[in-house]
Amino acid sequence: MKKWWLPASFTLLITVLGACGNEQTTTDSTSTSTSDKNSDVVSEQRIASLSIHLTNNLIVLDEIPVGSVVGGGLGDFLPQAAPYLKNATKYGPAKEVDMESLLSSDPDVIVADEEFATANLADYEDIAPVELYNLDEGTWRDHLLSLGEKFDKKDEAKQFISDYEKKTEEVKAMLESSYGEDATAMAIRVTNKELRVFSTARPMGPILFEDLDLEPAIGIVEMGTEEPYQVISKEVIGDYNADLIFVVVNSDEEAQKVYKELAASSVWQSLEAVQNDQIFVVSDQPWLDYSALGNSMAMDDLFDQLK
Repeated sequence: MKKWWLPASFTLLITVLGACGNEQTTTDSTSTSTSDKNSDVVSEQRIASLSIHLTNNLIVLDEIPVGSVVGGGLGDFLPQAAPYLKNATKYGPAKEVDMESLLSSDPDVIVADEEFATANLADYEDIAPVELYNLDEGTWRDHLLSLGEKFDKKDEAKQFISDYEKKTEEVKAMLESSYGEDATAMAIRVTNKELRVFSTARPMGPILFEDLDLEPAIGIVEMGTEEPYQVISKEVIGDYNADLIFVVVNSDEEAQKVYKELAASSVWQSLEAVQNDQIFVVSDQPWLDYSALGNSMAMDDLFDQLK
């Protein structure tokens, strides 16, 4: 299977990451503006991104921003994005953008999530024109298409989405072949402090229950979509009676320790999904990214686990 339907630079990255995990691309992030002043469409501008999700959507369009906000808890670019951003300026987290860093990167245009940018919009507009996106509306596909329209990459956006759908169909067929068409699923997250079960809302819900068309386990739909998760105790995991369990384990050492303790517990060992070896352990990134880049990499990850 051809795992990545992306430009050659993306295919190369995956190969390199698989080999050593720390190589970086040489994409030039300092291109000059070639926008048509009589058109709303711009291309090759110096783009500053104040959203990690917009950053990762820009990356798949091969529009590498000159700077980007970082993951709040991570304090750095997300690992799936970092290889593309080696020349990019770090602006700090979206809620606390470093204005000096933003100014120093000399952007032609700023793209931002309106949820976090509205409060400081006037300050951003003093630096460059701002394009706001409501990331709570629509899907990552809609966000990607909007960026493609803005930066003259509409065809590339459509192609990426088409390729993602093909990739998803292959993975879905593998799941159905192994576990049947009516397999139920749930996703939990292990942090250093608590155990969470995901609802049908993003980031995990759309991947499992829309893209892969898995059946939500008992109680998942009833959680609603207002919140992405609920905190639970390990004793109630069996109540969901899921055929497949996706376990998102935070990358920090303490969370890894908590998961090992959970996996060794009698409660965990009594689960049918565990006894049938139907557990998929995945990392928080890219699975919780909810962007074009993140979802595509998550789908590749699942393909590798199903081979």
